[in-house]
Amino acid sequence: MCFSAQLVDAYREHCRRWNTFISLDEFKELYGSTYIDERKIPKVIDQLFADPQTENEWDIKQLIDRRNSEQAAEYEQELFKQRTRLASAERKLAEKETKSAAEVKRIASSKVDALLGKLADLRRLEPKDRDARIFPGSYAPVIVSEGGRLVVKPMRYQCRPAGKPVFYDTRYPSTYNARRDNLEGFWKGQFGYTHGLLIVKTFYENVDRDGKNVVLQFTPDDREPMLVACLWSRWSGKDGPDLLSFAAITDEPPREIAAAGHDRCIVQIRPENVGAWLNPDPSELAASYAILDDRPHPYYEHRLAA
Repeated sequence: MCFSAQLVDAYREHCRRWNTFISLDEFKELYGSTYIDERKIPKVIDQLFADPQTENEWDIKQLIDRRNSEQAAEYEQELFKQRTRLASAERKLAEKETKSAAEVKRIASSKVDALLGKLADLRRLEPKDRDARIFPGSYAPVIVSEGGRLVVKPMRYQCRPAGKPVFYDTRYPSTYNARRDNLEGFWKGQFGYTHGLLIVKTFYENVDRDGKNVVLQFTPDDREPMLVACLWSRWSGKDGPDLLSFAAITDEPPREIAAAGHDRCIVQIRPENVGAWLNPDPSELAASYAILDDRPHPYYEHRLAA
């Protein structure tokens, strides 16, 4: 189902390769409302605006900095609270050993460590692989065709189709996965109409190992960036803010993924098919299916995720 994926490094450079434009207004809206509705934005998206060149990019950079400052202040406030609880528990334990004080100390110590880690991660400048990981509910930069040109838009990785109620997000939590065998069913409003691409270098899946869940990381042996076929939608309604969201198309897995214990695989698009995929004709769905079938077939190596 593509439980998680890792975006390619230097995403902006890959976008330049495809001569794409970044939808600055929509990124500005994303960051402007982030702190209010707690949208999950991977650190790698922040890096798209680390070196702003235009006034709009500077505006977005300032929104990112403000968001990080507000988040740091929230962490520090909670850190003070937990350190106070920890000190109080330690004083009580110094006077008399009690089970309740020991439990308060254990919980407060754990929370202090977690908050210190979050603060360090927020302030960290050197990149790490986890900065580029997306999960259902995270935002990601998706390439679409708009007005005759390719555009990068920020979208949530869990699609809420236009016209559907907000509760679809919880009733159908797997709508980050658009099964190929259901494209003309559940996804009929998007397939043939709103196609997108996500550029990733590896993906992760949950599999069963002797009754225990483990996460495997799958990477193509050619190490080429994967152009993942997506469907997307623009949702508007009275019950929430406007939402851009997407799902990755998945199909039956190649033999090596099936042998590793997983039953789905994301579908790649060949570079020469990008234009046709992003500009579909709803009266010619066979052409879109043909693009999905004409996918690259690398060998997917796997290992236990770190």
